[in-house]
Amino acid sequence: MKPPVPLNRAHPLWLGNARRELLWSGLFALFVLGIGIGLRDPWPSDEPRFALVAHWMVEHGQWLFPHRGHELYPDKPPVFMWLQALAYFLTRSWRIAFLLPSLLSAMGALALVYDLARRLWNHRSGLLAALTLLVTIHFTYQMRNAQIDPLLLGWMTLANYGLLRHLLLGPAWRWFWVGCFFAGVGVVTKGVGVLALLMLVPFAFARSRSWRHVARFEGGAGRWALGALAFLLPVLGWVVPMVLVAHADGDPQHAEYVQNILFGQTVHRYATPPGHIHSIGFFLGIIAADWLPLSLLLPWAIPAWWRRLKRRDARFLLPLGWIVLILVFFSLSPGKRDVYILPALPIAALAMAPMLPALLRRSGVCRALFALTAGLAGALTLAGALALIRHPAWSVKIEHSLDPKIWWLFLAMGAGGLLIAALTRVRRAPLGWAAFAALLWSVYGLWGYPLLNADRSALGVMEKARAIAGPDATIGLVAWKEQNLLMAQGPVTEFGFLKPWPQQFSDAVDWLKADPAHRWLFSLDAAMGDCVQKTKATYVGHANRREWWMFRADAVVSGCTPGGAGNDDDNSED
Repeated sequence: MKPPVPLNRAHPLWLGNARRELLWSGLFALFVLGIGIGLRDPWPSDEPRFALVAHWMVEHGQWLFPHRGHELYPDKPPVFMWLQALAYFLTRSWRIAFLLPSLLSAMGALALVYDLARRLWNHRSGLLAALTLLVTIHFTYQMRNAQIDPLLLGWMTLANYGLLRHLLLGPAWRWFWVGCFFAGVGVVTKGVGVLALLMLVPFAFARSRSWRHVARFEGGAGRWALGALAFLLPVLGWVVPMVLVAHADGDPQHAEYVQNILFGQTVHRYATPPGHIHSIGFFLGIIAADWLPLSLLLPWAIPAWWRRLKRRDARFLLPLGWIVLILVFFSLSPGKRDVYILPALPIAALAMAPMLPALLRRSGVCRALFALTAGLAGALTLAGALALIRHPAWSVKIEHSLDPKIWWLFLAMGAGGLLIAALTRVRRAPLGWAAFAALLWSVYGLWGYPLLNADRSALGVMEKARAIAGPDATIGLVAWKEQNLLMAQGPVTEFGFLKPWPQQFSDAVDWLKADPAHRWLFSLDAAMGDCVQKTKATYVGHANRREWWMFRADAVVSGCTPGGAGNDDDNSED
């Protein structure tokens, strides 16, 4: 395959200069993905958990065996939390640090999609592929969150980039080893990173049948074997020290951690998931709805892909074959979440790249994009106006947990979108959607983050709890969530996270009575039962759909043990 055209000689899309286009597109991506960082705290259900583990690493040096408070946290490998802790060392701000790995992962994925599409086709195709990925709802929404899946997307996209540089543009053995290495990094981030290596399956098929654009290289058995070594290197770099330390210290909790993280969170969770049970066709609905507007292009893209596959073009077989394998793999498990197929989204944009310059000029595509912009903007406007003027039951219900000003935010987004649709019309509908996406995420980041933070985070109730207790008292947490410990102000203690609520309450009361003059308990309403006289307790507030109270020893009913086993875990962790 011919080398890519240098940027100074590439045909630009809009600005007359490909380098300038690339620069402005990168700044646009940084704006859309980064606007609002620093204006909110971690939001449930996953973000406070990971931020708490990272915070504990920084404060207590617990790097190899992550902790959620004093308990071990065995549900996920520590790579994502390591990066959050590193981001804190660089920024000295948790409000920035907890989101920084996702932001860098998103920017990296966009750059990789652009570069690979440019090498396979041209600058225009690469730029449109990256921008299409950027303004796809599922990508932008997830990459603005501080969960493990955005980081996994980054590693798997980098792994796929390295593999495709070798398998389609090679031989490029170094890139092959890079791809294998980052597939291994994906494994120690979240076990399914190994799925990047499924790219070898359509490659083997294409090579055996002499498809066009497959890289040709003879022999190299030793070099292929080095790929396996590159894959194992990060895996063993994490597993071996963990196992050796667990064996050396003889701590049964560490031994249980090793057993759970290596087996319970991989094979067992795939075969017998604890939740998120959906039908085998679940991901088709996710693609149709969450992958807008990219999914709107599929009626035109699928026939075009089929024509190219009939011409035996491996540049389409490898990415499309890999996406199909990913969908089949996750569809066979009873447990399914939308984020499982998130790493397939950049590869879908890549496979669509050479068609985008023509597709985005088609009248049918422009009408569909215009309808999407006008329809979503109209729905936001209507919802905001109805809630503000008529106060229907659904809006009143929402206002029980959210600030009523949320309807003004809806109205601003919707009115702005309608104005954009009126200005760009059908002919410039792709530009209209990009502008609307920028408006949505900027309003959400600059206005929505501060507006929603008081309810979605625990910062407000923990500040009020400290004001009630005073600066010197120690607060004990009962039936707490990760955000409570993460955002606690001043001295606090806790009595276990996974421990049943009655046991937490009993241990907390014993602790409280040991020094009643200097200790308070902060508890979830449901965990207190009838064992606390609320006339002697202090209501702290409502946050995260829960009611929180504080009380001292004189409010506890002597000899009472609250019923129920707890834990009202709303975790969405997978």
